[in-house]
Amino acid sequence: MTPELRITDLIPSLQQLVDLYDSVGWLAYTRDPEALAASVAGSQWLRSAWCGESLIGLIRILTDGHTIAYLQDILVHPEEQRTGVGKALMAEAADAFSHVRQFVLITDDEERQQSFYRACGFSTAAENNIHAFVKSQ
Repeated sequence: MTPELRITDLIPSLQQLVDLYDSVGWLAYTRDPEALAASVAGSQWLRSAWCGESLIGLIRILTDGHTIAYLQDILVHPEEQRTGVGKALMAEAADAFSHVRQFVLITDDEERQQSFYRACGFSTAAENNIHAFVKSQ
């Protein structure tokens, strides 16, 4: 784990958000920085990971607080990936929403992401005898 890792509920600055999202290639988010900032600010739950003054990770969740928590984003700067930052962020979320019946997410169809979520205790919708539907716009 990153030696100076600090996880807080601090909302990063707009430039810090853009830099982090750009670092992982999530350019659809950074095309409209103001929309990104509004989306982050509108999250019901957020934790940011810091090493010194540098933003190195973020997790944000949308929830009704009782029946469902939707993991909208979890991202870790590429230089800090595979150091425990993502798992530390996920552990914070799992603890905060342990009382919620469904904890769901949608992710890219890449082995690395799937392996990470499986290591965090997630399984596919099909493995739970349920279906997920998406309408992208």
